[in-house]
Amino acid sequence: MFVIVVYDIEVERIDPVRTLLKQYLTWIQNSAFEGEITEGHLEELRLKLLEIIEKEKDSIIVYSINNPSWINKRIWGKERNTTGNIL
Repeated sequence: MFVIVVYDIEVERIDPVRTLLKQYLTWIQNSAFEGEITEGHLEELRLKLLEIIEKEKDSIIVYSINNPSWINKRIWGKERNTTGNIL
């Protein structure tokens, strides 16, 4: 499945959260990641993130899309990273 993850994390936890997310997804904007991930890896990521964040202060939102061809992605301005296929 294809996911988009956005977060609003207190400053002291941004680096650990970003570092963890980079292991699973592509960093596309400050506080935003996207990419293909299996259900198993998504659950693994969720459990690891819950060890880092404080649920009362931090927020992570995951949008999941079963068919990425349904997404119409438009970029206005500079694209930070691409999520194209790597061969």
